[in-house]
Amino acid sequence: MQTPLLGEFQAPSDAKHWYSPLMRLDIPMQRYAHGDAVDYVIVGIGSAGGVLLQRLAKAGFRVVGIEAGPFWDTERDWVSDEAGSHKLYWNDLRITGGKDPITLGANNSGRGVGGGSVHWAGFTPRFHPSDFRVFSQDGMGADWPITYEDLKPYYELMENEIPVAGPAYYPWGDPHGYSYGAHPLGGVGDVLVEGCNKLGIRVVAGGPIAITSGSHGKRPHCIYRGFCIQGCKVGAKQSTLVSHVPDALRHGAEIRDNSMVARINLGKDGRVTGVTYFDAEGHEHEQKAKNVIVCGYAIETPRLLLNSACPGFEQGLANSSGTVGKYLMVQIGNVVIGRFDSLVRMYKAPPAHALTEEFYETDPRNDFVRGFAIQTVGPLPIAFAKQMMVAKGAWGWGLRRVMMDYNHYAALGVLGEILPWEDNRVALAEDKDQFGLPVAKITFSMKENDKKIAAAGVKKTKEILHAAGATEVDEEARYAHLIGGARMGNDPRTSVVDSFGRTHDIPNLFLCDGSIFPTQGSANPGLTIQAVAARTADFLVSEREFASQHHPRTTSAVPRIRYDLSPGDTAGHGMPRLKSRTPRTEVGIGGLAPDSDY
Repeated sequence: MQTPLLGEFQAPSDAKHWYSPLMRLDIPMQRYAHGDAVDYVIVGIGSAGGVLLQRLAKAGFRVVGIEAGPFWDTERDWVSDEAGSHKLYWNDLRITGGKDPITLGANNSGRGVGGGSVHWAGFTPRFHPSDFRVFSQDGMGADWPITYEDLKPYYELMENEIPVAGPAYYPWGDPHGYSYGAHPLGGVGDVLVEGCNKLGIRVVAGGPIAITSGSHGKRPHCIYRGFCIQGCKVGAKQSTLVSHVPDALRHGAEIRDNSMVARINLGKDGRVTGVTYFDAEGHEHEQKAKNVIVCGYAIETPRLLLNSACPGFEQGLANSSGTVGKYLMVQIGNVVIGRFDSLVRMYKAPPAHALTEEFYETDPRNDFVRGFAIQTVGPLPIAFAKQMMVAKGAWGWGLRRVMMDYNHYAALGVLGEILPWEDNRVALAEDKDQFGLPVAKITFSMKENDKKIAAAGVKKTKEILHAAGATEVDEEARYAHLIGGARMGNDPRTSVVDSFGRTHDIPNLFLCDGSIFPTQGSANPGLTIQAVAARTADFLVSEREFASQHHPRTTSAVPRIRYDLSPGDTAGHGMPRLKSRTPRTEVGIGGLAPDSDY
């Protein structure tokens, strides 16, 4: 046999850690002593934590990332099998309640290095400008302390860095295009496009999605086999495990996996001194740090703050406002399923690759504010069977009969905005986990505005499916995407952190993940989480000399965008459509000259 193009095939080795078939870590990881006060401890290495770990390490800080789950070796740990992917989710005990309780696990949380980005579908639309001023515009919800314009350059940065493949023109929100070419349309995308075209609804296809449409650095292009949310074993789909963590480790960051942070420690001077955590064997350790950044997402971040209650913060660390845990949000995530006489084969494409945001904004003709998006989803057989059990009550032979027609079905998802309500919250339960820590208790109920959005979204999606030729249509009610629980704001009396994630109460404690979002829009939050993390990293680098002071410089200053902090091995390569528009005064993505083609 001739030698393969990229060299001899290699089996997994104890001396190498594999991120994808072509990416491996074969250098020793930096190790810091527990008593050595590193510059930053980052709790949770997911979408935000991975970006922060990489950027702070590349900027020269000493950084330790502590992750509750495993450091995935994709060649050993992952399988292209739906049933084998459950270990990717956060399935530890949590208590749910309220009138409309949230189902937790596979749909909205991750465990392990990369976090939820390991098993997200990769849809990466931006938030709209209106999402940042919901209260001012609609009289409900809340306003962000930043505007869309503050985040726009970071959207552009991350879209090229991840990279995001998408259409040349995206008409909603702030209209824009994507440098990396769109993916080909799959069968379920054909259904959405055909139905929308017949009804005169604008629709885009082929993205925006964080999956390579051409090779990108050491990451190969997508091979369209549909296992995106099971952990992309190919390495085509972006997660911070493949896009940022390797570069972080090359620049001296350390990751301690299978380590559960129990509490954040507060010193007598009102500043945090580090964290206490349990390792994989259950041994307790304290890691000293000059600064702590919590990136545990919308349930574990509030839970950790509440579990870190201490004298002076009896109701939870950094909780003088009393808002830690409050204003938890999910998005309406109903799945509407249509059967077609012709074959669809909805698994033969990334699940998320076409959408319409035509109903995203508040429409004065409606009796509700805000709106929804409609997106393709591509459930594999086990998920599809569960959906049809709920939607049709199918069981036994009836379910077998439905499953025989799996290739004739197309599934579309409604992604609708649920507004922040104070009584939707995370608190501590009496139940405890294996480390003796109180677990999270989540209370959630939908309000009338939320229910009206859900009903309108389902109605419109059914119309699209019928217009595309569906012979029957069914629906599964569900939620998607957790957000909120420690929101940002300018007023310390009503928010937990400022616009850069610094807690109002403690100058060297930061939060950076979806928990700090005041509202959520009808867009998938993954891109915005990573963009916010990149912006926070730029702020921390800009404030290097002030970060450890009792009276840090005002957070109103806009940090300089540091293009040179992009991961050099993943950004600036691949098959782009357009030339870089990076300002000539800065270094290009991945260290390329500003005029270079990516």
